[in-house]
Amino acid sequence: MTSLQGFQNFPIQVSSPKRFYKNSSILYADGKYEITLDQRKLKTPTGKLFTVESEPLALAISAEWNAQKDTIERSNMMLTALSNTVLDNPNRLTKLDIINFLLSYAETDTVLFHNESEPRLLQLQAEQWDPLIEWFNKRYDTELEKTTNISPPVFPAGAKMSIAKFLKSHEMPALHGIQFAVETVKSVILAFACIDRHISVEQAVLLSRLEEEYQLGHWGRVEWAHDISQQDLQARLASAVFHTHCCSFSHFVKEKMVA
Repeated sequence: MTSLQGFQNFPIQVSSPKRFYKNSSILYADGKYEITLDQRKLKTPTGKLFTVESEPLALAISAEWNAQKDTIERSNMMLTALSNTVLDNPNRLTKLDIINFLLSYAETDTVLFHNESEPRLLQLQAEQWDPLIEWFNKRYDTELEKTTNISPPVFPAGAKMSIAKFLKSHEMPALHGIQFAVETVKSVILAFACIDRHISVEQAVLLSRLEEEYQLGHWGRVEWAHDISQQDLQARLASAVFHTHCCSFSHFVKEKMVA
């Protein structure tokens, strides 16, 4: 067996593919929008035709491809990645799978865990997070309560039903966007508030990093490192929120017409 010990200090680097097209645009066919790279139609990683139902989303995805320079940096193409996940569904998730995941995530929501070991941080969390918990309870007809110790927060059984009702009103593409938003800020409350336009993307990211920012205020920060991290989270959350809005638009229109 060949020893790999001598290669431990030489991490494998995967180079980004070179840009092989001049321009990206969109086509409309059979009620859906396709992305083209010159004359080629974009495909998903599994070979499916890449299509979305929202024109604004298609234009934004095309813009992602046009924004690439000499190489294609797929890590920066979050809308493309989200749509690929929707189309290929690599984990074979069902609508119920995503809803159950989000309900379980809500029980450990970052905003519901306040730190009583540091009084100043606890006060800051109460000032910044309590209004959001109150808003969420009113908006989604729940009675969530925070915790300030090791015991779990109060999460009444009826709360899951209320949240599930809201989630069930969305189709799979929107649910994938919601899940990405929740995982980005580690909070159902913050993600929902942002998707509902109650707070901005920038506010949601700062509130998700409240304890980290508090600690940085004491110990100092490495400007470029923390700024890059914050901007990356903002880009991810903005992509998730935009994707969710685009994939929910037809549902809202239909609901309004029926009403």
